[in-house]
Amino acid sequence: MSDTRGTGDPVRFFDLKHQLANIRGEIQAALDEVLEDGGFTNGAAVARFEEQFAPYCGVPHCVAVNSGTSALHLALQCLDIGPGDEVVTVSLSFIATAWPILYAGATPVLVDVDPERFTMDPLKLERAITPRTRAIVVVHLYGQPADMDSILSVARRHRVPVIEDCAQAHGAEHRGRRAGSMGLIGCYSFYPSKNLGAYGEAGAVTTHDPDLAARCRRLRDHAQQERYLHTEIGYNYRLNSFQGAILSVKLRHLDDWTERRLRLAAEYDRLLAGAPVTRPAPCPDGRHVYHLYVVRHPRRDALRAALREAGIETAVHYPLPIHLQPVFRRCGFKEGDLPVTEEVTRTCLSLPLYPEMPLDHVQRVADAIRRSDA
Repeated sequence: MSDTRGTGDPVRFFDLKHQLANIRGEIQAALDEVLEDGGFTNGAAVARFEEQFAPYCGVPHCVAVNSGTSALHLALQCLDIGPGDEVVTVSLSFIATAWPILYAGATPVLVDVDPERFTMDPLKLERAITPRTRAIVVVHLYGQPADMDSILSVARRHRVPVIEDCAQAHGAEHRGRRAGSMGLIGCYSFYPSKNLGAYGEAGAVTTHDPDLAARCRRLRDHAQQERYLHTEIGYNYRLNSFQGAILSVKLRHLDDWTERRLRLAAEYDRLLAGAPVTRPAPCPDGRHVYHLYVVRHPRRDALRAALREAGIETAVHYPLPIHLQPVFRRCGFKEGDLPVTEEVTRTCLSLPLYPEMPLDHVQRVADAIRRSDA
């Protein structure tokens, strides 16, 4: 959800063309290899990516699937979650975090976020757990890892498994542990705009548990115990091999791209000091990978319009939180239930940031914010 007007060279919110130009040769070679191999679905290229991404995340097992939504769905299926069960998660996220709870027939219990890091508030989590709670889905939002020590402590006391939604947190860390390695299951999206993005849809499940990984592998492929033998309901969540090949190429560059994101974010921090926006709070206990650089302003829409007139693209993530989406009225949520989440969605604005973004564009954005009368 981005837009721009005006003339001259715009400051793009996101631009994949520059990235592709730098790695086109590697990508083409990887695609040619898949064409020669002929294993177009769940082929050798997918297995190679799984073998590479698992250690990157600090786990022994990675199961590639066709989207992050599918990864979350498989996670719930592997925990046998269904009608009558409750799953606690946050409302400040893309709706894909919550869809699989409804797919499973379970009840979503949405809790508020910490006002500094915008991730699950452990105190609100503690109050939300009931005897029917079967899982906690924690979201590492904008690239900022959640307070996992506190969340895992709550989960252990109540003996509830934790699923990590890592869709925006490739390479993020909490106290030296990678996103996707701390809970029972990690779920990744490789949508094209992600820090590690495919050129289409893709996702993955990460885990330390070999039995859970094995079940995910079966479920993603129609639950085949062996060929043409199906012992439970399965899904067609297989990843096509071209995306696996692309992800292996891009994984080689991910650390460099992350360092560039960190440099751009630090420049934003420096140039926006004293500006009329609230900057992201520093990550107190880990590594923020800045999938998004999100500021807050009481007149967000006016500021966005001023930036648009200056030729600067921005985006809003997310203008309507999950608990206020019309489809979630069935769950009984209403405005005022999650005040921190609602305040964030009214005031947040995502500024341009991607690894190939020129450093002087940060200066242009900061200057435009300071000039704005919003």
